[in-house]
Amino acid sequence: MSGLGLAIGTGDSLLRPADHAHPRTAPARRGAHLGTASDGRVVDAVFQGASAWLANAEDGHEVVHDISVRIEGARIVEISRAPIVGGEMIDLSGHLLLPGLISGHTHVAGGSSTRGLIEGGRSYARPLAIVEESLDDDELDALTAFNLAELLRSGCTAQVEMSLSLRQARSYARVAQRLGARGWVGGMVPGIGRLFPVWFGTDADLAASEADTLEEIRQNLEFARSLRGDGLVQGMMTPHAADTQTPATLAAIADAARELGTGIHTHLSQGARETETVLRRHGRTPTQWLHEAGLMDGPFFGAHFTAPDWTVDPAILQQIGGIYATCPSAGGAGGDTQPFPEALAAGIAVNVGIDTHSNDMIENVKLAVLLGQARAALLSRIPDAPPHRAPTATDAVRGCTITAADALRRADLGRIEVGAAADLVAVNVSGMLVGSGAPPPEPLNNLLYASGRSVSWVLVDGRVQVADGSFVGADAEAIVAAGGDAARKIWTLLEAEGWFEA
Repeated sequence: MSGLGLAIGTGDSLLRPADHAHPRTAPARRGAHLGTASDGRVVDAVFQGASAWLANAEDGHEVVHDISVRIEGARIVEISRAPIVGGEMIDLSGHLLLPGLISGHTHVAGGSSTRGLIEGGRSYARPLAIVEESLDDDELDALTAFNLAELLRSGCTAQVEMSLSLRQARSYARVAQRLGARGWVGGMVPGIGRLFPVWFGTDADLAASEADTLEEIRQNLEFARSLRGDGLVQGMMTPHAADTQTPATLAAIADAARELGTGIHTHLSQGARETETVLRRHGRTPTQWLHEAGLMDGPFFGAHFTAPDWTVDPAILQQIGGIYATCPSAGGAGGDTQPFPEALAAGIAVNVGIDTHSNDMIENVKLAVLLGQARAALLSRIPDAPPHRAPTATDAVRGCTITAADALRRADLGRIEVGAAADLVAVNVSGMLVGSGAPPPEPLNNLLYASGRSVSWVLVDGRVQVADGSFVGADAEAIVAAGGDAARKIWTLLEAEGWFEA
């Protein structure tokens, strides 16, 4: 493991949970309020006795039991199987310690505004439009804060965020900076206020939209420039999809992305209609067209990928190190499965993304695996189905950590190493409903019984967001109350329009 600076031993003992706790040099405790410096980062803390996911362990073991990890400020400074002397001790026996989880596809402000309303078959379009049209900035920030707090509570320490408009991107940046979340953010282009007539319109409608889309690109680039140097929140270009762009708008997006250096985040072949439309217009698949236009020259995240050309598209994504973000909650609770098994078999790097309606990162990791396994089982019964491989918990966790971090070109994220950023998530995998009352031998599999409520601790850049199962990054009660007020306003407007009766 690069930079680890210690020997953690070899052999089968690494695969077994410890039979007894380490002797401790200081009392370890749960529920501790860690001492912090003026910048909010922990001064000196030791997470002790966890099963830790060390993806780059030199001995080949990905999960190493009874590990202690020391954090000072924003960094991991020591990792050991022996007790670490000094610091405030937090007992994580029975927990799985993960690097901070990265969602490769979010629309943060949209989450709770659609939840519970669309599962019966209603469209998400109108609730999302009302968020943009009818909430003032304070109400929008309240909605964003509620959703972002949920993400942090469930272990999602970083978001590759396609806000549904530039206004929502500005809200995300304000709230993320206040709460201490990590993100790469841009406003979707075209934004939600202009999207549907362009997306579902004619070729003439697309051509007529070009000037307004170019202006949106210019404004989004200006916004992204304003975030340079922030540290935790960076700007990114986030075009909606290939079928809502013209050659001129793609060229402008590519130029902006090259200037920023943070890459592209888009919906990629998110349905057969997109792929067929782009093939008709340009004689290329969306993946081919975006690649040829220069949108894959840097970090690239493409969500959904439900209708690719499996004979040509995977090789491009492999070549450029692009990420496919599979989103098991894309349709809310339920909906179609996504091609996680086919992407794995094709050698594509896969991340698990939140998308819009759910903000529970652990739940989505679980759903990606379980729905992916169900899809693989069904594919195995179909003659001439694409090659596929059933996903595992390891695939999903790797995709949300080291795979996403490397795609973002952040070698200090997505791993538990000395020198890495102190973005950490501790999940209780031994308690009721998730575990068996003792530290499990293969704790990654216990994530398949867990949810965000199983998360005990979350740190982002050395700042505590969740402590002993409670969100402490801000006033949780105030965030919930203000988010609820925004939601009630949305529901009232929907009711006045007769939307619930449709």
